[in-house]
Amino acid sequence: MLHGSTIHESLTAVFQVRHFDGRPGTDERAELAVLLWQRALDPQAGTWSLPGGKLRDDEDLTTSARRQLAEKVDVRNLAHLEQLSVFSDPCRVPGPRRIASTFLGLVPLTTDPQLPPDTRWHSVWSLPEMSFDHSIVVEHARTRLAAKLSYTNIAFALAPPTFAMSTLREIYCAALGYDVDTTNLQRVLSRRKVITPTGTTSSPGPAGGRPAAMYRFTDSQIRVTDEFAALRPRV
Repeated sequence: MLHGSTIHESLTAVFQVRHFDGRPGTDERAELAVLLWQRALDPQAGTWSLPGGKLRDDEDLTTSARRQLAEKVDVRNLAHLEQLSVFSDPCRVPGPRRIASTFLGLVPLTTDPQLPPDTRWHSVWSLPEMSFDHSIVVEHARTRLAAKLSYTNIAFALAPPTFAMSTLREIYCAALGYDVDTTNLQRVLSRRKVITPTGTTSSPGPAGGRPAAMYRFTDSQIRVTDEFAALRPRV
């Protein structure tokens, strides 16, 4: 196929750990969610897309990604944004050739962006019908996030400012897709100086019980904590 021109676009997989409910026979639980908007026009009207669009002549890729998120899905405050890879298959979309530079964006657990009517959070484990190659982008971004949870402090971008270890475990389990032991997680992250005790405890819940110790992330910028580490599911 010959292409008379090439369009460069940005696409961002924005992830947040969210609680999904209303599913018959299941308890409400935290899952890793991705932000998608539903296409109203062809090609592939009715399918779900990652937010993104054309790169302008006067902007770089990161600026373009942030602009597209603000304009299309009204998301303006990301705790973390990083470039992933380039998708350049000549036939990835119909019409003029489009090369997509993809990004991973993260939103903290306690943030609740006000979304347009055509935009929703979807569990990464049960995606709707996706547009073009966007499901591949989502999986690529999810895999990158899971890998970085092992050897960096990237979970700071998914967590609230202060948290109990039970909340942090919930975030890790949702993002990794398997159970993580709370005690082991606390020991590893404390040894690497990823988390710091705040010296406070949580408020007692309705059932009472011992208040939980509260923690915060030591840094709010991404850093490598152990380049050889890997968090693995319990056998």
